[in-house]
Amino acid sequence: MRTPRGRFNYILAAALLLAGPATGCRSPEEKKAAAEASTLRLYLETDYDTTGEKTAVVPVYRAAPVLLRIAREPFLDEGHIVDARVVDTVGGFAIAVRYDFHGTLVLDTVSTTYRGQRVAIHSTFTEGRWLAAPKLSTPIRDGLLVFTPDATREEAERIVRGLNNVAVKLGNRPKPAKQKSKPAEQP
Repeated sequence: MRTPRGRFNYILAAALLLAGPATGCRSPEEKKAAAEASTLRLYLETDYDTTGEKTAVVPVYRAAPVLLRIAREPFLDEGHIVDARVVDTVGGFAIAVRYDFHGTLVLDTVSTTYRGQRVAIHSTFTEGRWLAAPKLSTPIRDGLLVFTPDATREEAERIVRGLNNVAVKLGNRPKPAKQKSKPAEQP
């Protein structure tokens, strides 16, 4: 049985037309932003360790560094982040990070057990940096950690974009909906 060559070309053209929008028509800037990744690791302030194997001293805040002794292993990382945002605050901005169920339990347990101690927050985006060291004054029961970073607003937005991309890749957050371009209005 012979298939006419013309019919095959119509089927191929229709398949390419349908697959075209699915492959994504993003600008190079959008592709670069979608490929960005960031880390966010939380380290607990600890007492002095005579061996120095389990703790480290880190400088937090670039303008006036505060030396903080922390555990070498983070108690929470970016693997449990569901959503991150830059939020406006009085006199500036902050980063708000929402954790999944496991992250919420860990954050609740640590903030209740170690009330009064600090949490050193480290992020790797284009560079690695200690962003903040907030004091755990109240238990964090809702899984929402809000802190003022030692970063510019552009750096904070880059960190948040990278954290949300990681959350999408890990399946903690649904993929963002693609923006459909509106057809031009005809006069």
